[in-house]
Amino acid sequence: MDVILLERVEKLGAIGDVVSVKTGYARNFLLPTGKALRATEGNRAKFEADRARIEADNAKRRDIARSDAKDIEGLTVILIRQASNAGQLYGSAATRDIAEALSADGHKLTRNQIVLDKPIKTLGLHDVKVALHPEVVVAIKVNVARSTEEAELQAKGVDVTQDQFERDEAGFTEDFDPNAEPGIPSEAPAQAAAEAATEVADEDVSEAPAAEAADDSAEASDEKA
Repeated sequence: MDVILLERVEKLGAIGDVVSVKTGYARNFLLPTGKALRATEGNRAKFEADRARIEADNAKRRDIARSDAKDIEGLTVILIRQASNAGQLYGSAATRDIAEALSADGHKLTRNQIVLDKPIKTLGLHDVKVALHPEVVVAIKVNVARSTEEAELQAKGVDVTQDQFERDEAGFTEDFDPNAEPGIPSEAPAQAAAEAATEVADEDVSEAPAAEAADDSAEASDEKA
């Protein structure tokens, strides 16, 4: 379908350009959002008659957007989400979530102004574009963390998932037996202590008869004397 663009559309053209697009794209997006008109003879004539006004309105909206961009460019918003130790979110962060976070900071934006190729599904700092106007696009950062403390660490450049992994590794220790033969697992301390006690008890039992015999011999010698 051929359409007349009423504003700049990325990868398509600028105001007044006549471009050919897929019918579904035109009917579902360009036409209902007021970004284009069907390229009929009547619409072509109507556009040329209104061209000066359309371009003036666009310039006014562009100037407002450029002014607003000064407060948004480089902004960081924080989204607190649940996630696994590996950093995978239990769910995702989408355009609506980012728009709501920006609105909470006093920047009234709609989800349609957030340019996100796909939902965010991991912890960390993510670069996101915000289209304030078709000709004014700024970059912000979205800090997705499990807590405000983690968000502060990430803002300082700390990889919280790697830090968690290292702490988990440091917390794992293995019992060391200096007397163990190489390649033979060391015995548990409790088991070794029990076996040692058994050996001592056996030695005491085996030495008892010899000790009693020595005492009897000594008594016999005294009687003869």
